[in-house]
Amino acid sequence: IYGKTIFLSVFLHLFSALGSEIINGKKAEEKFMQYMASVQDNKIHTCGGFLVSEDFVMTAAHCLKSLSVVLGTHDLKKANKKMRYGVKMMCKHPAFKEVANGNDIMLLKLSKKVSLGDKKPIKLIPLPIQKLNLKENKICSVAGWGPTEPRKHRSGYVNELQVLNVPIINKDECQKVWGQIPKNVICAGGYKAKSGICQGDSGGPLVCNKLAVGIVSFNNGNGCKYPDVPNVYTDISQFLPWITDILKKKKCKG
Repeated sequence: IYGKTIFLSVFLHLFSALGSEIINGKKAEEKFMQYMASVQDNKIHTCGGFLVSEDFVMTAAHCLKSLSVVLGTHDLKKANKKMRYGVKMMCKHPAFKEVANGNDIMLLKLSKKVSLGDKKPIKLIPLPIQKLNLKENKICSVAGWGPTEPRKHRSGYVNELQVLNVPIINKDECQKVWGQIPKNVICAGGYKAKSGICQGDSGGPLVCNKLAVGIVSFNNGNGCKYPDVPNVYTDISQFLPWITDILKKKKCKG
């Protein structure tokens, strides 16, 4: 356990630049998860994200190179100027220092409002309205554009969005296996399973009951050779007052 704790602190510095990908998932259907966002640096995908209001995308705080966002396509090869939105403001949680300490959550204010409607290719995903206590083994989903096989996370990203079902893992067991995890997180997938997230696309949503309940934060960083320790997500329901204030005032809190 001590060794894993030391490894976590070293690994997370690497993870903040690499994010996480989907291992052993499947291609997302075209009209499924239309809230998904590709957070980009110089038009290169760096992280995932998801649309929570007409002018804000939520992602992980460690996704620091967030210069633009692509919405409205699952295939990044099809991204065009109309799908690209500039980032006007980065609202990183004020308590975030590094991934190991938690609070890995950020809101990106877009340079223009997203056109929404029943016949539009972009949808919002709702957030929880109160603190959640997800049941162990509940099946949720996670999506991303990262490589799809272990050991290939340095070779670039896939163009087509991948999605994966993951079970919620008991928090006490997750803490025991890791040795140390931040507060305000959810553990799901990667543990006792041959699938999970990996370096390449942090910031994507953990979706349960059609709600965005978590944000991809980190894993073990061992080349994604699952089964492994549980994958860890920021628990969105623990940050609702901070989120609500930003979405209401349309600017960073404080």
